[in-house]
Amino acid sequence: MAEEFCEVVVTADDADWLAGYTRILVEERLAACGHQIPAIRSVYRWEGEVHDEAEARVALHTRTALVPAIVARTAELHPYDVPCVIALPVVGGDPGYLAWIAAETREPEA
Repeated sequence: MAEEFCEVVVTADDADWLAGYTRILVEERLAACGHQIPAIRSVYRWEGEVHDEAEARVALHTRTALVPAIVARTAELHPYDVPCVIALPVVGGDPGYLAWIAAETREPEA
């Protein structure tokens, strides 16, 4: 059952924007929940320059089959040209929690 679920990590430069984005995904049942860390530090290369910036991060708990819909919705909403959206597999967990994720997310479209 765990292979059906994943954690999707998304970052943004505005913690309040990220909280609103998370709420939209939960309301749309693309994610059961989002655990936000309001202050992280990102060091990355972009357009030939190294940047060192403050960002926020959210970990969304969802069904693996919903990742393409989350990627598409993020492309519509996110202010970045290329937002960080990565899915990490869930290899195990509390069966009750995993069942809750299933209950709180929508069935993937065929």
